[in-house]
Amino acid sequence: MTEIDYLTVQAPAPDWYREAMARPGTVHRVNSNGCDIQYLRWAPPEGRTALGGMLLVHGGGGHGHWWSHIAPMLAQDYHVLAMDQAGMGDSGRRESYDSDSRAEDMLAVIDDAGLGPDAFVVGHSFGGLMAMRLGQQHGDRLGGIIIADSPVHPPELQGQNPHRRPKMGNKRHYPDFETALARFRLMPEQSCDNAYLVEHIARRSLKQEAEGWCWKFDGDAMENRRFGEPFHQYLTEMKGRRAFVYGEDSALIQPEIIDWIRRTLGPSAPIVGVPKAKHHLLLDQPLAFVTTIRAILAGWLVG
Repeated sequence: MTEIDYLTVQAPAPDWYREAMARPGTVHRVNSNGCDIQYLRWAPPEGRTALGGMLLVHGGGGHGHWWSHIAPMLAQDYHVLAMDQAGMGDSGRRESYDSDSRAEDMLAVIDDAGLGPDAFVVGHSFGGLMAMRLGQQHGDRLGGIIIADSPVHPPELQGQNPHRRPKMGNKRHYPDFETALARFRLMPEQSCDNAYLVEHIARRSLKQEAEGWCWKFDGDAMENRRFGEPFHQYLTEMKGRRAFVYGEDSALIQPEIIDWIRRTLGPSAPIVGVPKAKHHLLLDQPLAFVTTIRAILAGWLVG
């Protein structure tokens, strides 16, 4: 079986998805403090002037291809990057992981791609938490940060997230690709009507080793201690433009959290709920999510 066979989605999929897959982006790598970071890049169509640059950051255990079905649409107007965070996807591993090193990795990717100042960052879930740290430290050198359904909690609700899971090892090996593929689950688990997008993610989440097929992420990067930092403080202290997008049916974002985020970010920060979307809103409602990102950035560009 060839790599194309492994990566080709078999579930019925709409034309827009097939068109996006025809624009796979180019693969790049940069060394960030001794760790090899991979990222994908899409450019606007020839002859079209870019409005700016954008970095997309996936959630825990994910990879840059969580975005590759919508990145070509965003690349109609922007230079778009989608990175593999350290210890995930096809990036290198570290002995330990924290938000400081992940923020530095984001800047390394932005700088390596030559996006220059005023690049935008969009982070989903755990990637949004890391983007909060980036915004706290370096938000004044960015165009703005969009946080997508990241489970940040106000101080009085800290430690009440029921969706945390134990450390996830990735040393289990499966005898063949199809057996491993059948074991894929979204985290946190949820249903998704777009089976072709779940399959798209799953097919790009596996690697083959001598012992068989296994998940790409490093189990040490998936311990619950990654949620132990004061993300509410990072959000409060973020510099520059901020926005928060969430799935209206997300199990992680309750109304009291949205109320606190509104108070924390203030009236100038867009807070947008995507209807009929759960936590994995870029899989549940990808086109609506793209429209939301475009609208927020358009407002920032003219503001």
